Amino acid sequence: MSLAAHQLELLSPARSAEIGREAVLHGADAVYIGGPAFGARTNAENTVSEIAGLVEFAHRYGSRIMVTLNTILHDSELEAARKLVHEYYDAGVDALIVQDMALLQMDLPPIQLHASTQCDIRTVEKAKFLSQAGFSQIVLARELTLNKIRAIHDAIDPAIALEFFIHGALCVAFSGNCYISHAHSGRSANRGSCSQDCRLPYTLEDAQGRVVAFDKHLLSMKDNDQSANLRALVDAGIRSFKIEGRYKDMSYVKNITAHYRLLLDEILNERPELAKSSHGASVFSFTPETDKTFNRSATDYFVTGRKIDIGAFDAPTHVGLPLGTVTKIGSDFFELAATEPLANSDGLTYMNKREVRGMQANVVKKLGTRQDEDHAGQPVTLGLWRVEPNQAMKELAGLRVGTAISRNRDHAWEQALLKKSAERRIAVNLLFAETSDGFALTLTDETGACAYVTVDHEKQPAQHAERAESGLRENLGKLGNTIFTAREIDIVWAQPSQPLFLPASVVNTLRREGIEALEAERAARLSRWVRTAAVEPPVAYPETSLSYLANVYNDAARAFYTKHGVGLIDAAYEAHEEDGEVSVMVTKHCLRFSFNLCPKQAKGVQGVQGQVRAEPMTLINGNERMTLRFDCKPCEMHVVSKMKKHIFNSPPPSTVESPLTFHRVRPAH
Repeated sequence: MSLAAHQLELLSPARSAEIGREAVLHGADAVYIGGPAFGARTNAENTVSEIAGLVEFAHRYGSRIMVTLNTILHDSELEAARKLVHEYYDAGVDALIVQDMALLQMDLPPIQLHASTQCDIRTVEKAKFLSQAGFSQIVLARELTLNKIRAIHDAIDPAIALEFFIHGALCVAFSGNCYISHAHSGRSANRGSCSQDCRLPYTLEDAQGRVVAFDKHLLSMKDNDQSANLRALVDAGIRSFKIEGRYKDMSYVKNITAHYRLLLDEILNERPELAKSSHGASVFSFTPETDKTFNRSATDYFVTGRKIDIGAFDAPTHVGLPLGTVTKIGSDFFELAATEPLANSDGLTYMNKREVRGMQANVVKKLGTRQDEDHAGQPVTLGLWRVEPNQAMKELAGLRVGTAISRNRDHAWEQALLKKSAERRIAVNLLFAETSDGFALTLTDETGACAYVTVDHEKQPAQHAERAESGLRENLGKLGNTIFTAREIDIVWAQPSQPLFLPASVVNTLRREGIEALEAERAARLSRWVRTAAVEPPVAYPETSLSYLANVYNDAARAFYTKHGVGLIDAAYEAHEEDGEVSVMVTKHCLRFSFNLCPKQAKGVQGVQGQVRAEPMTLINGNERMTLRFDCKPCEMHVVSKMKKHIFNSPPPSTVESPLTFHRVRPAH
C-alpha cells in the first residue's frame, strides 16, 4: 500500500516531535522528521522513542511519519544505518527519505523508501529508473517546470507518487550537486553540515575585471511559494506537496501548514474525485499569513518558466512586511507613521547601504492618527507611533526621517501562535438504539470505520419524553476530549412515542466504550505502507559512467550502480582531500541572465545581438575567488573552485576504488 493515485498529501517538516504533533493538528497528512543520525540536518535530530511517540499520535488521524536518512554514508556507517532502519520500522515509521543507493543493497525490513530531492531527479530517464529500482515515492528537483513534471508523471508507473517542494527556502544548486560548503570549510551538505556559503555576499566581475555587481548575495534565492500553482501542479501529476523547514520554529510550521491546508481543501472541494490522504478537519484560531513568518520574499522559481527576479540579492534574511515611514527622530526614540498597529517587542527592519538593519521595539505608544494616500491614490488612515528601540539611536546607522520601516516579527501575532491554535477532529455518526436487554451505540467515522457497543440496563419510561431525548442527544454528542466530532446523532426507540430514561452514567459509559472501540478499529484498519519491489532483472541506469556528481561514497552504493550496468564510477567529492579545480555548484540560476547579459536575452534585439559573449565571470568573497562557467544548452551555471585540504568531521570510507576525475567538468562552448 502507498499513496493512492487519487490522494493528495500535505507533507510538513518537523524539527522536533512536538512540532510534528502541531503539524498534524494544523492539517498535515504526513510529517517528515530527522532521527538521531544520517538525517542531513545535524541540528534537527530526535531519538527513536520520540519519533515513536509522534508516530502513535499521527496515526490516530491517519497521518504518516517519514524519517530522513538522506546523507551519503561511509562504509563504516552502513551497519549502523541498517540497524537504525530496523529501529525505525519497529517504531512504526511509515517511510524513509533516502539519498544513498547503498540502502537498496541492504537487508532491510519492508519499510517504504522515498528518493530524496538530494538524488537530483530532473529527467524522465532518472525518474523512471528510480521508480523501477525500489522507490515508492520520488521527490522531484525544485527547478522543474510544469511541462517537465507532467512528462515525468506520464512516463512512470502511476503507483509511484511524485513529491514536490511547494514552500520554503530554496537551495540555489541542484540538490546533491553542491560542494561549495565542503570546498571552503570541510562541511559537507551531503553529510548534513552545510555552512550556507550561498547566503554570503559576493562581488561579480566579468572577464575584464569590471564589476557587474558589488557585495550582493548573488547565490541567495528568494523563498519558494507555489500557492498560486497548486491546481496546475495537481494536473501535472504531483500528489505529495512538501513544505521545507526542518530547522524552522513552531510558529512557521503552524502557519505554513495551515495556509496550504486551506488551499488544498479548496481544491478537494472543487474536485470530488480527489481525496486527502489522512482523516479529519482542522479548525484554526488564527488566519494563516505566509508573509508573517520568516521568508526572503517569494518566487515560484522555474515552475512557470525562467524569471529574472528569483534572487534575494539584497538580503538573505527576513526583511518583513512594509509597515511605515519614520516621521521624527528623538534622543532615545523615533516616531513612525504606520499602516498597522504596533506592539512591544515587535521586530523592525530598514535598509542602510544595501544592508538590512534590525532592532526590537522595546516600548511603543500610539500618539494619534493622520489621513494620507496609498500608492494608488486611495485614502488611508495611518497610526502615529512613538517607538523606543532596544538600541541607542546613535547605533542605528542610516535611520532618519523618511526611512521606510518594515516589520519582520509581529509580536502579537506570534504570541497567538504560541498558544493552542488548531483543533483537528474526525467526523463520526452516532446511532443509539434499544436492544432486547438494554441499549446499543454504533459509531461510524468518515472513513467507514465502525464500532458497536452495548450495555445491559433496565428500561424505564421517561417522565418528560422531549426533555429526556434532547438530554440523551446532548450527552451522546459530548466528544470534546476526543479526536472526534459528532456529525449526525440518530436515536431509535422500539416505540417511537415512548422515549426511555437513562442515567447520565450509563450514557457516559456507552459513549466512552464506543469511542475506545472506534479508535481500536481505526488503528486496525491503518495498514502499513510496504516498500515497492524493484523490477527484476535489474533495469539499466540511464548512463554507463558516473562522475563525482553521483555522490557514490561507499562500496554498497558502488555495487548498486554496477548491478544496474554502470561501468565507470567515480568517488564522491567528499572522499578526497587533494587540491584540484572542480565545479562545486551546478545550478539553474544564471547570473548572466539575472543581469541581462545572457546571449539568449540579446537574441533578436537590434544592436545587441553578438555583443554578449559566453565568457567566464568571477565571484569574489574576501580571498575566495570562484569562476563561473555557463553551459547554455541546458541553461545551467557552474561555480568552479579549488578543493582545499581539510580535517574532516568524520573518517573517510574504508576503501576508495577510483579517483575523482576533475577533467570531466569543463567550460561550456
